Amino acid sequence: MLPIDTSLLRPGLRLAVGLSGGADSVALLRALADRSKELGLVLHAAHLHHGLRGSEADGDLEFARALAAELGLTFHEARVETAIEAAKNGETIEEAARRLRYGWFRQLMAAGEVEAVVTAHTRDDQAETVLAKFLRGAWTEGLSGIHPVVEFKEGRILRPLLAVTRAQVEAYLHELGQEWREDSSNRHLTFSRNRLRHDLLPLLEGWNPRLREHLAQMAELARDEEAWWQGEIARLATQLLLPGRAVRGGGRAGGDGLGLDVTRLAALAPAVQRRLLRHAAEQLGAATDFHSTEALRALALTGRAGQRCELAQGLRAERTPRELRLEVGSTGAEAEAAEYSVTIPGEILAPAFELRLRIEGSVEKLEKAVATLRNWRPGDRVTLRHSGGGRKVKEVLERLRVTGSRRAHWPVLEVGGHIVWMQGVELEPEGGIEVAASPLQGSASEALQP
Repeated sequence: MLPIDTSLLRPGLRLAVGLSGGADSVALLRALADRSKELGLVLHAAHLHHGLRGSEADGDLEFARALAAELGLTFHEARVETAIEAAKNGETIEEAARRLRYGWFRQLMAAGEVEAVVTAHTRDDQAETVLAKFLRGAWTEGLSGIHPVVEFKEGRILRPLLAVTRAQVEAYLHELGQEWREDSSNRHLTFSRNRLRHDLLPLLEGWNPRLREHLAQMAELARDEEAWWQGEIARLATQLLLPGRAVRGGGRAGGDGLGLDVTRLAALAPAVQRRLLRHAAEQLGAATDFHSTEALRALALTGRAGQRCELAQGLRAERTPRELRLEVGSTGAEAEAAEYSVTIPGEILAPAFELRLRIEGSVEKLEKAVATLRNWRPGDRVTLRHSGGGRKVKEVLERLRVTGSRRAHWPVLEVGGHIVWMQGVELEPEGGIEVAASPLQGSASEALQP
């Protein structure tokens, strides 16, 4: 018997199993179907065709439909065009697939077809997720990995297999004589999760064979600690976060910003200071990374009255004699949308960026193509030289520690819908295009530096 966490389930629950056709989801469906009467479940199966992998994905759909029919279950199916959605929104295929999948689950719950959806994430998936988030520099809450329960207004997503290993899943299916489908894309090392699964995790397990177990334990610890922190910070925030702006003689004037008393903030432990500052930024609709949070701490604890700093997402901070003031708004640089175009080969003189760019094309088809120098936009992606795949420009700027108005005004060069040059980083060559950049005469020599 597969050890399912039945504490997440209740009698009478109308429950859909997200059935991809892979081993994990097939095992979860079979295990729940075998125990549905005992648990009092009204079981459904749900399969989303992602519009990828051609006939192989068509075969997955047929397999899932046949398995649901064999078990006498109501079957829900839909199709999306993941590649088109990914391109439209500047996402990776993995990001778009996940967004579309959970969006469809929420539609099923909103329509009243089911009350909850279960997905077959295992302990191996948990370990991979925690390691991936650690490598991306996640905060503690990021290390909580895959949560057993995710609440949406339409219903809940449940993960009852997080304590089960992939080896247990396959052993269970072999015991039943139950077949499953193999997704060929799971072997493609172009996907970061596959490189982590097939290369990095096995390498690290050479150092610690219990690594997956320990990563899953880390997720549980982080999840419980995060739950405690949320309550503690909510309590402290009511005491320390002050809406509006302090006025002479006492009291506060209206406004959209927040203030923190720097004396009371300084009396707290650094861990609490960071949490409060991040919470304050979130209340204003902004998110801070480690470096931004430390910049706010430094301004609050050692800054002088009148000092200011600008951070990502329009977050601005000002030190007053008694407070750290936070607010979000557009700066002049953020509002400005500078753009320059030239036919290749050609030269761009861009005063707004203090840059001179010479663009040449060594491939004949590039002759007469148009290159456009502009501010980066949300969704823009680049391929860094010697990296394994595309990166969001937003993430690259975070790594470069570019903040405030400089971040909003950061230039990229686009040709034929692809970014071929970005200030401050080296990109993989794109289609024979060569870009030589230099500061305009009279501009600062460090203009090209991040």
